[in-house]
Amino acid sequence: MSQKTEKPVLSGQRIKTRKRDEKEKYDPQGFRDSVLQGLDKAGTDLEAVSKFLDTAGSKLDYRRYGEALFDILIAGGLLVPGGSIAAEGDKPCKTECCLFGAPEDMESMHNYEQVFIKLMRRYKYLEKMFEEEMKKVLVFIKGFSEAERRKLARMTALWISNGSVPPSVLLVLSNEHLVKDNLALDFLLEIFITWKNEKGLSSLVTALKRGGLEGKLMDFFPPNKRTEEHFKSVFEEKGLPDIVKLHKAQASQGAKRDLQMQLEEQLQEGRQIRDIVVDIKDLATRNNIPEHEIIGIVWSTVMSQAEWNKKEELVAEQALKHLKQYTLLLEAFTTTARSELALMLKVQEFCYGNMIFMKVFQKIILLFYKTDVLSEEVIIKWYKEDHSSKGKMLFLDQMKKFVEWLQSAEEESESGEEED
Repeated sequence: MSQKTEKPVLSGQRIKTRKRDEKEKYDPQGFRDSVLQGLDKAGTDLEAVSKFLDTAGSKLDYRRYGEALFDILIAGGLLVPGGSIAAEGDKPCKTECCLFGAPEDMESMHNYEQVFIKLMRRYKYLEKMFEEEMKKVLVFIKGFSEAERRKLARMTALWISNGSVPPSVLLVLSNEHLVKDNLALDFLLEIFITWKNEKGLSSLVTALKRGGLEGKLMDFFPPNKRTEEHFKSVFEEKGLPDIVKLHKAQASQGAKRDLQMQLEEQLQEGRQIRDIVVDIKDLATRNNIPEHEIIGIVWSTVMSQAEWNKKEELVAEQALKHLKQYTLLLEAFTTTARSELALMLKVQEFCYGNMIFMKVFQKIILLFYKTDVLSEEVIIKWYKEDHSSKGKMLFLDQMKKFVEWLQSAEEESESGEEED
């Protein structure tokens, strides 16, 4: 292979390095010293602090040292793993002009909140850095004092509520070493209580849903205390009953998903209907799923088992043949008028949402009436007042003659009883 021969260099010639190839030494200590000097001059005047941070950004490299900047503003110095302050260098390594050095009353918290808001409005690129910073700082809470944790929790509530960081940053608190010592739960409770007092519980619930935390709240409890009773007592004692409701609703959703998956598997395996009914009732009892919700899951799961014909004139026969296999299953979960009505509304919504079924609605209801899945009282009640607005005119028209027949049969029965 040919090799490039080096060009001769004149004796004493200086090889020039291009500026873009020059790499400045990473010096977080030097950055810290400059920031601490400015903060100490500003003192306790937070307006002066904001002005210093605003002007310093043109001289100090915030893009490179954003993490160090937030360390200083939160803890007063550069944080090292574990949460302690780095002590390298011969200059002061910590300042009291920081969140941890502030009073913990909410007025002071709001004042410090403004420092962060103004800084990130001025330097937008710091927003993403701040999210990463919070994920790191929250893992370090074991290394902070109780008062520092309290201030950080209160400020975290404000930061999440004003959009400075997403609620999902709290997921890092489910770290094992924080959970087992109750630190994660205590920190979370302080955030929730602060939020409740500042913004109200409804906005807290909304934020938890937005951050995907509503189904993970039990993860913040020590493993030996993860019971529904303990969960309820902890949050209710702190005046947070809405969190308990949210947790129950989420648990219920999870149980319904499990029920649907179990039903799908058993139908595909071809298990006996009576065995399926026993299993579903057992799962529903354990998870407090009411019958009128179960019937909706049963209906949608049964209908998902078929590949429906795309021809309208053939789908009716296919649907009736398919449903006849499952009338005993449907009947097992329509033992109350509320469950029957829930099924009728599900059938109505399904037929409205699938155009080829628009003319099949009445035939399905007639099948369910003949097989004791639906009663005449509920069918009449649906017709008169409890129907959905979806496809209302078409479905009422389909059902008109059948309902009139039911009503006349009911009247004849009543008159016969009176004669007796």
